[in-house]
Amino acid sequence: MRHGKKFNHLGRKSAHRKAMLANMACSLIEHKRINTTVAKAKALKQFVEPLITKAKVENNQTTEKGTHNRRVVFSSLRSKEAITELFGTVAEKVGERPGGYTRIIKLGNRLGDNADMAMIELVDFNDVYNTDSGKKKTTRRSRRGGKKAEAVAPAQETKATADDSEE
Repeated sequence: MRHGKKFNHLGRKSAHRKAMLANMACSLIEHKRINTTVAKAKALKQFVEPLITKAKVENNQTTEKGTHNRRVVFSSLRSKEAITELFGTVAEKVGERPGGYTRIIKLGNRLGDNADMAMIELVDFNDVYNTDSGKKKTTRRSRRGGKKAEAVAPAQETKATADDSEE
């Protein structure tokens, strides 16, 4: 029975699982996206998002808090290159985002063992999904009557042009 066990053990002992998640997190920070199984992607998401939050808070705090956050994150990741990348470019990009720094996209099944595969990526580093960042978001209430007025105007113009062409 799994009473009180709230995270996926991924079929590994705790030391192996921690090392694997740390390596996957370093690869995710370095390459901005990685392919893995869905279960590992979900476990990695829970592992890496608090670390990104600590890196983001470090940019807005004094140096004492920043040094502490770097040391806490280093105890999880154990890679100086990943730490500098995380606290540098990644923290700058996600500075305004309140959470949800990663995205999991399911890719189908792996040929060898039919495992569910997924791509996990950092949200702000994907240009395909971030095309609407320059547009201002509107609510439903603000469009009230806007579409009807636009739909009537072109219909009247086509009628007027048809009358002009008859003359």
